[in-house]
Amino acid sequence: MQPIRNIIPLLKEPKTMVIVMHQKPDADAMGSSLGLFHVLNALGHQVTVISPTNWAEWLSWMPGAEMVLDYELNTAGSNELLEKADWIFCLDFNVLHRTRKMTGPLGKAPGIRILIDHHQQPQKEAFDFGISDTSKSSASEMVFDFIESAALGDKINQAVAECLYAGVMTDTGSFRFSSASASVHRMVAVLKDTGMDHSKVHENLFDNFLENRLRFIGHALMNRLEVLYEYNTALISIPWKDLVKFQIRTGDTEGLVNYGLTIEGIKFAALIIDRDEEIKCSFRSKGGFDVNEFARNYFEGGGHRNAAGGRSSESLEQTIQRFRASLQENALQLQ
Repeated sequence: MQPIRNIIPLLKEPKTMVIVMHQKPDADAMGSSLGLFHVLNALGHQVTVISPTNWAEWLSWMPGAEMVLDYELNTAGSNELLEKADWIFCLDFNVLHRTRKMTGPLGKAPGIRILIDHHQQPQKEAFDFGISDTSKSSASEMVFDFIESAALGDKINQAVAECLYAGVMTDTGSFRFSSASASVHRMVAVLKDTGMDHSKVHENLFDNFLENRLRFIGHALMNRLEVLYEYNTALISIPWKDLVKFQIRTGDTEGLVNYGLTIEGIKFAALIIDRDEEIKCSFRSKGGFDVNEFARNYFEGGGHRNAAGGRSSESLEQTIQRFRASLQENALQLQ
C-alpha cells in the first residue's frame, strides 16, 4: 500500500470515483464519506457514495445523504459503478469483509482502491494507496487531514463541515475520549469558521428519535443489564423478541453499550444482541483492557483498544455462556 499523498497530484484530472463505507454505517462512516464526496465533487470528479447496507434514519439529515446508494437495494447498479470506477475510496473500515455482501465485488473491482482508516491491523494488501493511523480520532479527522494536505481547504464549506463535525464529535464521545487531541479541536475551529451550527448537528444526532427507543433503553437497563462485579464488567443482552416488541430500527441501539461504563468501578461493558440472522456484539472499556484483542480472540471482530465489535453464529444463550467463559480467562486483566 503506497502512501496516500502519492495520489494528491492526480486529483487534477477528472475521474469516476466511488466512496465505500462499512456496513451499518455510524456517523463517522457516513460523515467522512459525505464530507469527502462534496470536496471531490467540487473538483469536478464524478462521485458516488455506496453504503453496503441501510443506515440509521437519524443520519439522513446529512447533506448529500439522499444520494447515497444502499448496496442491498441497488446491487446491480452498485456493482456496475464499482466496475467502472477509476478510484474507490474505502473509508472507516480496515478489512474488505466489513462491507458485507460487497466484499467480493469490491475486491474484484479493477479500479484503484484507496484506504482512509483508523482501525488496528488493516488488510494492507487489499489497497493500492492509503493511510492507516490508529492514533487518529476518526475517519472524519483523517479526511480533513487529507483535504488540508491536498491544499483544498477552500473546498470546506458548511455542508462539508457538518458532515465531518458529526463524525469526529461522535467518535470522540462528544470530545471526552483521549483521542480528542489538540489537532481535533483545531479542526473543529476550522469547521466552525464556515458558519456551521454545531448545536444543530447535535440535535440532529441525539434529539431525533422515536418514543419507543427511549422506552426500549429503559427496559434494557431495568431487565437486561447484569453487573458482574467480580470481573468489573457490565453486560446487556438483548433477545430478538425485545427488538420486535419495541419496533427497534437500524441505529436505535447505538450508544446503549456505553451505559455500563457509567457504573462506578466497571472497566468493561458489553452489549450482545440477537439480530435474528446473527448475534452482534459491542465492547467498550476503560484503561488498559484491550477490547480489540478480546473481540478478535473470542468473537470474530476487532476495532480499537477501548471500542470494538464482534459477532457470533451461536444462539444468544450460547454466546452469553462463551462471553462468561472468556471473562474467567481474562479475570486478572479485569481486576
